Amino acid sequence: MPNPWDVGSARLLESAGFEALATTSAGFAWSLGRLDQNVSRDELVTHVAMLAAATDLPLNVDSERCYPDDPGGVTRTVELLAEAGAAGFSIEDYNPDTGSMDDVAAAAERVAAAAEASRRQDEPLLLTGRVENHIRGVDDLDDTIARLIAYRDAGADVVYAPGLTELGQITRVVEAVQVPLNVLALPSAPSVAELASAGVRRVSTGSLLAGVAYGALLEGARELREEGTSRYAEGGVWREALRTALTTEGSAE
Repeated sequence: MPNPWDVGSARLLESAGFEALATTSAGFAWSLGRLDQNVSRDELVTHVAMLAAATDLPLNVDSERCYPDDPGGVTRTVELLAEAGAAGFSIEDYNPDTGSMDDVAAAAERVAAAAEASRRQDEPLLLTGRVENHIRGVDDLDDTIARLIAYRDAGADVVYAPGLTELGQITRVVEAVQVPLNVLALPSAPSVAELASAGVRRVSTGSLLAGVAYGALLEGARELREEGTSRYAEGGVWREALRTALTTEGSAE
């Protein structure tokens, strides 16, 4: 389940044959000229509506903490995401305002609120409970598993602990949580086939694809500025791929 950051990247990934997509909070923030966790709820909902309308694929939303401090809190966020066309969403347990992990009980309460709001929709959204430990400097697998189980019990359909890369640890999580596990496809992570053999049910790319695209832009700009050449363009996207992806039925002309 790759993560596009705008309509064009979503259409390209759909044309590549994927069966579902997910937003990336970091990738979207970068496209607005900001760092991650600096996007408003209204901006996210507008972004989701654009992506959902652009492809026929189910769209999972990286909705950070589900904006608990905005009007209507988590419940209203879920309603807005459903109205925008999301098929699923995630809720995480790291608070950027404090720079620390949320208390697990409080985080589980938010998961429960999100689950209840999702079940009230005509078409309930798939809810992913996220534990941010391993990308926030908390390398404690026991705590991660305890949090994942708490979020499962609070109503999460899927659980996710981005940053896990050791197959043994991932297998232990799969066996402990007993619900579908999402894994972030980091460069040091096992292959998709290896993850599948361990019982992982979903793999996503987070901001990695966006990061590669921005990295290619910077490297091309460096070459042009420092060397005066444009060899970077030899690796550009195929024009035919763009024509195929961006002129399919339903595209905005």
